[in-house]
Amino acid sequence: MHQVDISVEEKVLRKNLEIAHRNEDFLNKRGITAVDFTGAIGSGKTLLIEDLVEEGKRRGINCAVIAGDAVGFDDYNRFKTHRVVVENINTGKECHLDAHLVEHALERMNLQGVEYLFIENVGNLLCPGDFPLGTHLRIVVVSTTEGDDMVRKHPNIFSLSDAMILNKSDLAVHVGVDINTVISDFLKVAPRGRYFVTDARGKSGIEELADFLFDTNRNR
Repeated sequence: MHQVDISVEEKVLRKNLEIAHRNEDFLNKRGITAVDFTGAIGSGKTLLIEDLVEEGKRRGINCAVIAGDAVGFDDYNRFKTHRVVVENINTGKECHLDAHLVEHALERMNLQGVEYLFIENVGNLLCPGDFPLGTHLRIVVVSTTEGDDMVRKHPNIFSLSDAMILNKSDLAVHVGVDINTVISDFLKVAPRGRYFVTDARGKSGIEELADFLFDTNRNR
């Protein structure tokens, strides 16, 4: 029975990868750079994306967003206030987005004129790692309030990411977290990864992050 379970899992992952490649082709043909934001609940993914959408507007860049949640429309409604193209995905009992769900979301979206697509994955540091969505970049978001051992506890998602955002830097001193420890742990599992230290609410670090994301020649 155990061998059968492994076989089924392999088929699911293989099919997901096939659709992910299809999504990437779809985006490439339209000149859209897509970024998958993963991270635990409460890490600040939503606010970071909101900040980047507004920074994109200031730079004359059109962004769209896919909001992924188990249930509800809370994040979707927040993104809608920024007057950009937004699609909501509810996964129900699933703890991650997959390429198939994203494929259908892309089919429903009016992406004319869109240059960047930000995908907010379901709040989780485990499940999303095995399910690429067809994006050009994957960024994992953690906050200082989660402790300075998050990378050591969840190395897989960090090793599979292009960059890490350590958010809520303003709270580090209050929760006893050493920012340099988190950065050092990240570079051990992702030596070529980029990292950014941000305070999304205070807008600190957002411009540097935007410089990295909106450099199309590097990210495509």
